[in-house]
Amino acid sequence: MPDEAPDPTPLLTSEGVAALVANHREFLRFVERRVGNRALAEEIVQDAFVRTLEQGETIRDSVVGWFYRVLRNAVIDRQRRQASADRRLDELAAELGSGDGVSDELSRIACACVGTLAGTLKPEYADALRQIEVGGATVKDYAAATGISAGNAGVRIFRAREALRKQVARSCGTCAEHGCLDCTCAQPE
Repeated sequence: MPDEAPDPTPLLTSEGVAALVANHREFLRFVERRVGNRALAEEIVQDAFVRTLEQGETIRDSVVGWFYRVLRNAVIDRQRRQASADRRLDELAAELGSGDGVSDELSRIACACVGTLAGTLKPEYADALRQIEVGGATVKDYAAATGISAGNAGVRIFRAREALRKQVARSCGTCAEHGCLDCTCAQPE
């Protein structure tokens, strides 16, 4: 009979499980020092315990030493996933902030449509919308320019926005709810 390699000690012996449970606090401190967050450390340790129990792997050395390697690898994997997610978010933020002309065109289309609809409102509402929403004036500056109080100007712009919202809903129907910027809707009468 040829020489057979000795079977490695199974990880899931009752002594191995007891050793893991007995060292839980040390495992948690080990991971928390590396990730800087108690809740995340608890999650990583818990996931490592579950994987260990589910996999039923065998080990040749100390259960505790082996589990520290599992935790170290889990921390590294978590940091890599987080770095990858951070890079994707940075790329998305850069893409959204790049102003590649798409948002400028959407603004032009929306402003043309809304400008047409604003012309159907009471003249003081249309004027308030043009100066504050399109022109970028503050409510206080608008009030001073038109000779009314800031409170009155605030009420006027609120009512103008409401009137415009109703006019957009009348003109564009469901498109107004979903953000459609096709502007082929029925024009106001």
